[in-house]
Amino acid sequence: MNNEDLIQSVSGDEAAGALQSTCSDTNIQDGMKRAAAKQLIEAYYFQLTDGCGDQHCTNTNCASSTNFALKDKDRNVLAVMSIDLFKNKAQLCENERNKIARNEIPSPMKQDSPSQNSGPSKVTVGQALQLTRTPPIPGPSTSKSSGGATPKMKPSTPTEPKETPYLDEEKLHAILKPCTDTNDWSPLIKCIGSVFYSPESLIKSFQKKSTNNLIKAILQHDSDDNMDTNDDFIDIHKVKTVNLEDRDEINVDIESLQRCFEMLMDTPDLPFQNALINAIVSLSKDIVINFKFTRNLERKENYLNIFVIIMEIPLLHSPEFIDSAYPEFCKALGCMPLSGQVKLARYWSKFSADRLRNMVLSLQQLLTVKLIDGESKYSRAFQVNDDECITGPVRVMKILYYASLYGGQRDSRKILDEERKILEAESEMQNEMLGGAGAMGVEREGKEVRPVRDDPLAKELDISHADCPSPLVPFEDFINDTLNETVSMEMDYKYKLDSEETPMKFSFFNHSFVLNMPSKQMGLYMDNRVQMYKERRSSVIQTIVHGMPTMPYLRIRVSRNRIIDDALVALEMVAMENPSDLRKQLFVEFDGEQGVDEGGVSKEFFQLIVEEIFNVDFGMFTYNPDTRQFWFNPMSFENEGQFTLCGIVLGLAIYNSTIVDVHFPSVVYRKLVGKLGTFQDLKGVDPTLARTLQDLLDYEGTDMEDVFMQTFQISYLDVFGSTITHSLKDAGETIPVNQLNKQEFVDMYADFILNKSIEKQFRAFRRGFSMVTNESPLRALFRPEEIEMLICGSEDYDFNALEDACEYDGGFDKKSQTIRDFWEVVHGFDDEKKCQLLQFTTGTDRVPVGGLSKLKLIIARNGPDSDRLPTAHTCFNVLLLPDYLNKEKLQERLLKAITYSKGFGML
Repeated sequence: MNNEDLIQSVSGDEAAGALQSTCSDTNIQDGMKRAAAKQLIEAYYFQLTDGCGDQHCTNTNCASSTNFALKDKDRNVLAVMSIDLFKNKAQLCENERNKIARNEIPSPMKQDSPSQNSGPSKVTVGQALQLTRTPPIPGPSTSKSSGGATPKMKPSTPTEPKETPYLDEEKLHAILKPCTDTNDWSPLIKCIGSVFYSPESLIKSFQKKSTNNLIKAILQHDSDDNMDTNDDFIDIHKVKTVNLEDRDEINVDIESLQRCFEMLMDTPDLPFQNALINAIVSLSKDIVINFKFTRNLERKENYLNIFVIIMEIPLLHSPEFIDSAYPEFCKALGCMPLSGQVKLARYWSKFSADRLRNMVLSLQQLLTVKLIDGESKYSRAFQVNDDECITGPVRVMKILYYASLYGGQRDSRKILDEERKILEAESEMQNEMLGGAGAMGVEREGKEVRPVRDDPLAKELDISHADCPSPLVPFEDFINDTLNETVSMEMDYKYKLDSEETPMKFSFFNHSFVLNMPSKQMGLYMDNRVQMYKERRSSVIQTIVHGMPTMPYLRIRVSRNRIIDDALVALEMVAMENPSDLRKQLFVEFDGEQGVDEGGVSKEFFQLIVEEIFNVDFGMFTYNPDTRQFWFNPMSFENEGQFTLCGIVLGLAIYNSTIVDVHFPSVVYRKLVGKLGTFQDLKGVDPTLARTLQDLLDYEGTDMEDVFMQTFQISYLDVFGSTITHSLKDAGETIPVNQLNKQEFVDMYADFILNKSIEKQFRAFRRGFSMVTNESPLRALFRPEEIEMLICGSEDYDFNALEDACEYDGGFDKKSQTIRDFWEVVHGFDDEKKCQLLQFTTGTDRVPVGGLSKLKLIIARNGPDSDRLPTAHTCFNVLLLPDYLNKEKLQERLLKAITYSKGFGML
């Protein structure tokens, strides 16, 4: 910028004054121009971020104006806008002149202002340059007045704003030394109290030693070539050393902060502790009010420093802090707006696994203590959901949970994009299919599909638990057993429904990472039952409106001899006519049997149909004797409809809370939630092939092509033993596998086996599964491995736990001789006989989620000693046991009953 350019921004006397104040020295000239530019850009930046403070401001480029058009922009964008405003010589609010004066350049004398106006006056760029210019340097022509005397000017006395107290490592050293020498800790106590009481002080404390602000970083660069000094504005795109996207929202010097806390912890008897507790309590209450009402804290730069600093305090888990300061702080952090939570989650995701886990364990300790202390106050009128001492820490733990996912081992963006495309295509296909449903039946009223709500924080971070198989902190560390024993999932589900209308309502259903499997299953059970009642109500309305026969249940009538044909035909008719009927309560009838389905008949129906579907002679699935698991037959002669119906059966089992005996590898459940199989999943499908491919990856020799003699063409056997070849790439038979492409070969091989070879079969299978569960919170509540447990149950056959949880009726109790004999006989059974006993008493041989202690078996006395066999009400898990005379007779009668136990009859 030359002198003529500078003069363009002022007029008349202002131009003469500006020109007179310009030094002939080039370096001083450049320094003045840089300083003036820096101050102006700072003023524009503060005007865009903080505003002038006048509620009636009409400047559209001021944050205080009601017409401010950049309210939703982040500070990076506003920084760029400040450059543009400087370039265009935009107006500045009057109040921004005070912010211009915060520099090393002396301020000019205050000039007389015009008469007061109703609104803030504006200042032009030229006037601002005059306000920030350096006073004239005395010279021969200016050192004397015309009379030869030096004019005396009264120096300006600008009002200095009170300095905000803050702490850093250097200041803490300076405070601690005299306190230690004199054993007078009052200066330290006063300092800790004042700093931790004020948000502004904490924001300023423990900052990294870096440039003061973004503008200084823009102006200070390595080479003069980055900035054109002939321009009257700074082109940010020419600044090579600044990257706005890399600018941190949190600039706490963590290492220095930790050293400071170590110094404080070394002080005898921790004299500052009470002051720190009181300050955090007051600070937290102010932050809650700010976040809920005024919302000006979140507009401050680096306001997240407050929460980072306090979460590093080593005393948070101490009884004194748990009593008041820690829960109050968690309330404040739990009220943080979503944008702040996202930034904190990303920041904490960079922490080590141990550090993040310690933060989680500290919150777990707070939760457990508060739950135990408040156990007596919880009632139907005041649930644990209403206790902010509990909900606050859980909200904070959610941020840490997603930080753990975000920083863990996640699927690549390429895989995620591919999975998203596949799911979108399948969703469109399913919508078309559902749109055509009803053509074969009576026209029905259209129903709005219930959307499954995504967690807002997960949506902003673009992550889910299914995307991260290995988080920084294990999933189990977020589960609080005391909380799961305290919370009522029935009441919590009501809060969940209320939270959809009132966001301030808190539900653990929406924070499922703290829930264990039994609690999650109960939450899913409540959701399924509510949907069943809605479908039943809809059926009644259809009867009233259209005169149709009432169909409150999904009724299926099957014959044991034709169970596959009868069931699949019935389900196919429902799926084609009205798929929403699949979400009605299942009611099964067996031809020629009098059993009324209260749950037990459905259990046996699922077990029988699963046995038939997975029969290898049926040809839909293949069996691997090494893993004892089934896999989709890529050469199956069955059409896609059969696989769709298999998926419907699996979905119905979950929807009706029935455990079924299926043996799929874990990758099937990952694929059910929309994931793709990878090489890591191949071990569960074909361990031999996985080991061979791993050997290929581990081989480092240069003679790989000669040793393995493998190309990108693979071969496999079909169900008839014939060899089938397939090229993984175009002309794959001519591309040898070598050190450069071996990883690509392994990935493509695994992708073919787990995804592409069974694409049609699995797409149909997942479509059927989604017909039942697409409106269910299944995917939001459960991880893939938990869905496997939900379907298949546990494998922990702990009959001691079953005995402890068992209840007795009809005259039996725990001390009855027949009961003692019964448990002695049962504990002597092998695993096969124990499974048969479970099958006989409950309708399934699978262990429910949570173990046999969750089964609640009831043994009732069924008359005196007789030759009658034991009987069971499988719908209610009741075993009817005659009071046999001795142990031998009991064992003989019981074995006969559980061995020949198929079929239902009326007693």
